[in-house]
Amino acid sequence: MKNRLVLVALTVGAMMLAFSACNRSSPVKGAAPEPVRMAYLQNDIHHLALWVALEKGFFQEEDVEVEIAGIFRAGPEVMSAFVAGALDMAYVGEAPTTFAAANGTADVKVVAQVNTEGSALVVSTGPEAITRVSDLKGKTIGVPGHATVQDFLVKKALVKAGIDPSNVNILIIKPPEMISALRTGQIDAFIAWEPYPAKAFEMGVGRNLATSKDIWADHPCCVLVTDSTYLKSDPEKVKKVLRAHVRATEYIGDHPEEAVLIGVKYTGMDEASVRRALQSVTYTYVPSVEGEMEYVRFLSDLGYITVDDPEAFVSNLIVGELVDKIGTR
Repeated sequence: MKNRLVLVALTVGAMMLAFSACNRSSPVKGAAPEPVRMAYLQNDIHHLALWVALEKGFFQEEDVEVEIAGIFRAGPEVMSAFVAGALDMAYVGEAPTTFAAANGTADVKVVAQVNTEGSALVVSTGPEAITRVSDLKGKTIGVPGHATVQDFLVKKALVKAGIDPSNVNILIIKPPEMISALRTGQIDAFIAWEPYPAKAFEMGVGRNLATSKDIWADHPCCVLVTDSTYLKSDPEKVKKVLRAHVRATEYIGDHPEEAVLIGVKYTGMDEASVRRALQSVTYTYVPSVEGEMEYVRFLSDLGYITVDDPEAFVSNLIVGELVDKIGTR
């Protein structure tokens, strides 16, 4: 744990330097309103609602300007950007959000859910077939990062299959490199958000050993997060972003074909992969308190976090009343 905290500190330091130019100066009287600095994860189809809101002009219609201040390769990087003061809000995994909030490395609040499920544990289609999760004992598995949703899910799957996670070699690989690593035999399996599992299938490189639904049905995955100080200083902007998020989430369900094309545009992947990926993702904006409690319990069992009062922690992290006021479907 100590080594992990040191790595977090080093990452935060690096991010503070990298984002120093983005830090805001004091507002000038009469100047145009500052945009909301937003981030999301690279090629993550879970964040389709953000892309829809951008494409359909929902932010402008809610009278709020959004600036994409970062596109990151893993959730912990997003949390580091919050610490560096480079972000106001972000679409990011619930697990890294929980990890950062519990360890005090980022002061953030969850204002809405983004999706449930939508990841998969992928193995090679090669001759040495892995047919069960229990076959992964002694194997090398690629994950996007420690304390990510996918790291959580693969460890949950291993424990469920009776395997101590310490008997598996966990390798940190950013999702864009996972398919190549599997094809060349650097890893035996990977777990990633969609559409990477779908892309691996379409390329004939990999197949799903287990979807995240198989591992934990209806699990909350990504969330819309805001910096705590930003929420206090400009709650109206947060509410406007949230309204656009709710509209975009509903738009995905009402216009699935258009949603596919927007997904293709922002991921840069082929339509077949995006269509396959969308079959395993459920888009919702209602936060899951029960699901967050499960994250807290499991991350605590892994020794990633220490939370004395889980209920109080979850109640403080999730600001569910904001989305409740907007309405639910």
